[in-house]
Amino acid sequence: MTRPSVVPSAGFWAGKRVLITGHTGFKGAWLAAWLLADGAEVMGLSLAPDTDPSLYEQIGLRGRMAEAIADIRDVEATADVVSGFHPDVVFHLAAQSLVRRSYRDPLGTWGTNVMGSANLLAACSALDRPCAMVLVTTDKVYENREWLYPYRETDRLGGHDPYSASKAASEILIASWRASFLAGGPVRLASARAGNVIGGGDWAEDRILPDLVRARQAQRPLDVRNPDATRPWQHVLEPLSGYRLLAERLCTDPDPALEGAFNFGPDEAGQQPVRKLLEAAELHWPGGWTQTGAGGQPHEATLLALTIEKARKVLGWSPRWGFGRAVAETIGWYRAVHQGGDAAALVAEQIAAFEATA
Repeated sequence: MTRPSVVPSAGFWAGKRVLITGHTGFKGAWLAAWLLADGAEVMGLSLAPDTDPSLYEQIGLRGRMAEAIADIRDVEATADVVSGFHPDVVFHLAAQSLVRRSYRDPLGTWGTNVMGSANLLAACSALDRPCAMVLVTTDKVYENREWLYPYRETDRLGGHDPYSASKAASEILIASWRASFLAGGPVRLASARAGNVIGGGDWAEDRILPDLVRARQAQRPLDVRNPDATRPWQHVLEPLSGYRLLAERLCTDPDPALEGAFNFGPDEAGQQPVRKLLEAAELHWPGGWTQTGAGGQPHEATLLALTIEKARKVLGWSPRWGFGRAVAETIGWYRAVHQGGDAAALVAEQIAAFEATA
């Protein structure tokens, strides 16, 4: 049954105690800003930002929310945060999320993405009050067969690179933990698999639009490894709205169908090759790009698409901003900040514009 509303409720979040792991990262900072604007009491658990600049610093999150700067792999620190805060909702975004870095640091990637998640699950399992958990993985958890068909939540998990494989393993962990320790208890658990996320304030290495922005700032063309790789591109507010909606429903609706995995991605028009993404970006900040070739580079998937029918039918969720709007808002944010604009005000403006979009 499709629900009538796809809009996360600001009223629901007022006064809610929300723990965000990874709040110093790109997606975590956007989520924290949105929830703070809606009156939530937000607690962060994360390492210090690992980029300079970082959206966390740019929008002044330090001092606006409680936080613990700690490693999710530290079982005692994680348990102390959870037991001390008593969250109503947990969003788990802390991760080693870069494919190419996972080749350089496979043990760190596996430790963070699997054992870090296990530490959080163990800590939250000790809660004696209702709590909704949304653990964020990735669209890359699927065994990628390089086919045209979009992946469903029931398709086989896999992963060629350490990042993808560790996230697939975390999905198995989540399902096992739910069945073994949470059935019938006050803690409810779902996982969210998002497509490739773009948006202002992502400063990570080896990501196409942050790399493009750095090239524009340096007034040089962008070097591109694989312009024909196809991904499901979406603005950061799209999956965050899905995570919020899923958490709301876990808190208010006993339907067991909510306790599973959900894909959050764009509609079909958002599944585009890197070449089309760059062409769209050029409309808003021109500067050119060149193809360097992928020879000698670690393996990365060429074709990846998701189906979002489960999120549509079970949650009533649908994407709001199409491909062109997502790119325009993203590049517009970066260019405005480059020209001296206020990053926090731009985040607030884009959140308001997103909420106003039917």
